[in-house]
Amino acid sequence: MRRLLGFLVALVFAAGAAVLTWPSAFGLERTFPLAQVISFRAPLAAALIAATLLMLLFAFIRPVRAMALVLALIFGVSGGINVALLSDRGFGGDLPAKTETSLRVMTWNTAGSATSAESIAKFAVGMQADVVTLPETTIDTGAQVAEMMRDMGQPMWAHHAEYGEYGITGWDATSTTVLIRPTLGDYSVIQSSLDGSSNTSTVPSAVAMPVSGDGPIIVAAHAVAPRQEYMPQWRSDLQWLADQCGTDNVILAGDFNATLDHMTGMGIDGGTLGRCHDAASESGNGGVGTWPTDAPALLGAPIDHVMATPDWTVSGSVVMRSLDGSGSDHRPIVVQLERTAR
Repeated sequence: MRRLLGFLVALVFAAGAAVLTWPSAFGLERTFPLAQVISFRAPLAAALIAATLLMLLFAFIRPVRAMALVLALIFGVSGGINVALLSDRGFGGDLPAKTETSLRVMTWNTAGSATSAESIAKFAVGMQADVVTLPETTIDTGAQVAEMMRDMGQPMWAHHAEYGEYGITGWDATSTTVLIRPTLGDYSVIQSSLDGSSNTSTVPSAVAMPVSGDGPIIVAAHAVAPRQEYMPQWRSDLQWLADQCGTDNVILAGDFNATLDHMTGMGIDGGTLGRCHDAASESGNGGVGTWPTDAPALLGAPIDHVMATPDWTVSGSVVMRSLDGSGSDHRPIVVQLERTAR
């Protein structure tokens, strides 16, 4: 009887570890509350490794030795796989020198007025950004940033989409702004982004189409956070974002409120989300947390992304950790892209 009980206990823990490590195998990566837990793979890996060490200590107690060793094996294998997965995505990469053909894309959820226009402008100019997507940023702030960048020698056009009147609601998350360097050509945010007829559900994204030139379609993304009451909207937001990557020459950047684990099965033609590939994971930064800034970057959730269709090749990226005191609870990402040779 004791042996049977021990087997059942080991089976339960093995099943739990498997679900946490490979949630997509069970179709649970976008379900509550597992979606919230797997957002933080690094703390999960640390907890599994700590549990392994604890079980090894219990193995010195003869009556529970066998069970402790079995559990140590389960926790150790699961923890090791999580570490290997994060290592494969990368814990830190650098930007190469920008060339005449490079395109630099920056995204930063600024948490509204928590981040000053001056901070955004200085960072964007310092990073030589050609495209800047700013979830939770009003057009008033975006215009200030564009003017400051112009005065620093790097002019930008400001576009946006919004839901409601942010001046009345007081919630800057109802606005998403995108800045685009004029050398990419003229752009216009499409009507369905402006009127919400085709957009993310609760907080807006902005689809900017080139009116002239051969620049990419730029999608400034903002999916709703996966709180329990918003899970259906969150899932539909991710699908909407994936649909934006169904065509050629698309750059998708912003706050997805989702890690790569949540996007399992949502790619086509080898993409991460639709036909878009995640730039950070392809350049050694996919395991670096972008939220929240009050947690160490290696323990945070990588929920902000820059993605692009195969028309673009990633040459480098950086998750900026030195701006954690700027006011926002998100870290900015800057990615360098090159046109894919044909």
